[in-house]
Amino acid sequence: MESRIFKYFNRKLLGEKISFFHEFRPAPYGGSNSFFIALKGYLESRGILVDVNLVKRNTEVVLLNAFLFDEKKLENYKNRYPDIKIIHRIDGPVSAHRAIELDIDRQLLELNTKFADRTIIQSEYSKKKSEDLGLFFKNPVVIHNAANPLFFNRNDKSKFNKDKVKIIASSWSDNRKKGAEVYRWLENELDWSVYEFTFVGRLPIKLKRAKHIDACPPEELSRYLKNSDIYITASENDSCSNSLIEALSCGLPAIYLNSGGHPEIVKNAGIGFSKNEEIIGALDKIRQNYYFYQNNIEVLGMEQVAKKYLDVMFQE
Repeated sequence: MESRIFKYFNRKLLGEKISFFHEFRPAPYGGSNSFFIALKGYLESRGILVDVNLVKRNTEVVLLNAFLFDEKKLENYKNRYPDIKIIHRIDGPVSAHRAIELDIDRQLLELNTKFADRTIIQSEYSKKKSEDLGLFFKNPVVIHNAANPLFFNRNDKSKFNKDKVKIIASSWSDNRKKGAEVYRWLENELDWSVYEFTFVGRLPIKLKRAKHIDACPPEELSRYLKNSDIYITASENDSCSNSLIEALSCGLPAIYLNSGGHPEIVKNAGIGFSKNEEIIGALDKIRQNYYFYQNNIEVLGMEQVAKKYLDVMFQE
């Protein structure tokens, strides 16, 4: 059944219908923060008013982000407005990505059990890995993230030059599971007469030859991406990497560690690796067949992802 929300796209809404429960931070910050900023901006651009950490009489749906919200405040609102629908967006399992015990994942499940009517999980990997750990969330549906279309698009994308290929990686987090040691290995093994390598973001190590640019706002990051050719990510057990989706959205084929949600996001738009020694061959293959891989990029845009979210929120 088509959700009622699609009718809202044809007229301006009067009053708030949706509230996001999330600790918004100014950019640059983490992936979930970037996605929530982009989703909120898109919905508001279509005339849907979105409150933040607030429930009013006419609020219909609350969207929770993982555990990044005030539980007590939400509980008070739920007692006051028992009919509001609550959608819980999660990724993880956190214990798989951050190499910590299951405590945070169990807390997330408790929040989900207590509040959620439905759950949005960011990847099939995340859903399966959670269930393997005995974490079964309420009425789950898988929806990938999307990049902010205001910045991450193919406008003004630089032309590909086979003779000097520009590789780029990016990450907000300096967690070592984000791939720092792989990038150190890569800069030592690259043929620098053919390739350049730039890292944008935070790193727990110092790169000696690659260019390292500090974490920057999305409008700046997008310019670095559009001036590059191939994206590489070596992050481990990432549920649905916003950084990877941003790069693909800018038209960059990807080299990715066979881990987490990377394979289901990239599909035929790049090449996975399991050992460092496979990276150079993967780079050379994309270099020789660049437009084949670029033409196979299939990430969902924000409009498609927002409609999927709205379907879940307003499904009869």
